[in-house]
Parts: sequence; C-alpha cells; structure tokens
Amino acid sequence: MLRNALGKTFRFLGYTVQYGCIAHCAFEYLGGIVVCSGPSMEPTIQNSDVVFSENLSRHFYCIRKGDIVIVKSPNDPKSNICKRVIGLEGDKVCTSNPSDFLKSHSYVPKGHVWLEGDNLRNSTDSRCYGPVPYGLIRGRICLKIWPLNDFGFLRASPNGHRFFDD
Repeated sequence: MLRNALGKTFRFLGYTVQYGCIAHCAFEYLGGIVVCSGPSMEPTIQNSDVVFSENLSRHFYCIRKGDIVIVKSPNDPKSNICKRVIGLEGDKVCTSNPSDFLKSHSYVPKGHVWLEGDNLRNSTDSRCYGPVPYGLIRGRICLKIWPLNDFGFLRASPNGHRFFDD
C-alpha cells in the first residue's frame, strides 16, 4: 500500500515537472498574455488592456519600426514596460520632447532600439533613459484581447511623423 502511494506521488511529481517545463518553454519562446498598465501607450493601449505578446520575433531579430514591444525596464529590471519601437540600430531618431522648440536628433547605436510611448506627453521612454539594448526585449505585442470591443490587431502609431527613413 505504501509502495502504491509512493508510486502515484512520484508519477504525479514527474508529470508536474514535465508539464511545468512545457509551460515554461511555451511562455518563454512562443508568447503569453500580458495585462498592460499605465497611460504611456494611450490611445493605442489603455490602462488594464489585455494583449497577446509573441516572443518568436525577438529570437529571430524580426522586430521592426512601429512594433509595440514588451521590454525589461532599463530603470527597474524587476518590471516590464510596453513601448513602441521608433528606431532600430543605425536609424536617425528625434531625441527631444514634442514641446521643445529646437529639435535634436541622434542615431541609434548598434544592438539597440529607440522606444517611445504613444502618449508622448505622459511617457517615460528612450527620451529619458536613452537607447535600449535589443536583449531587453521580451516580446512583440500583436493582438489586443480585452476589452472585447477592441479585440484585434493593434493600430498604427499616432506619432508616425516621428519615424525617419533617412
């Protein structure tokens, strides 16, 4: 009887470890569901919106300008941030705030991206902490799940004029 109970316990633990490993790999390499908080991505993503973040793009270096990404915060490695990619390595970006009279520009260094929130007046982003290493990108948001009336792919940036093509 004890042998039977031990067998079932170890079998249960084995399945738990196996399924735990499968779940970890799925969330680490495929994607997952994320609840976004804060006003920095309004109007595209509102506070408490639920989105799906896929992680394959970052592994295959398929992140493009205009993509919304989940990134480890450069200021607080325990938290993640949600921002839009404005520039990739070598791109020219506007580093000043929209309210600045004189505009300043810079180039994104190799291995980095330039991130900004869609709500430029209420966003802490690369204009504050500079270019972000590509390795901090956790995933690319591709779908809004909640609220249901906004279900679908995310819309284009309301700040498209800040993208440069030269």
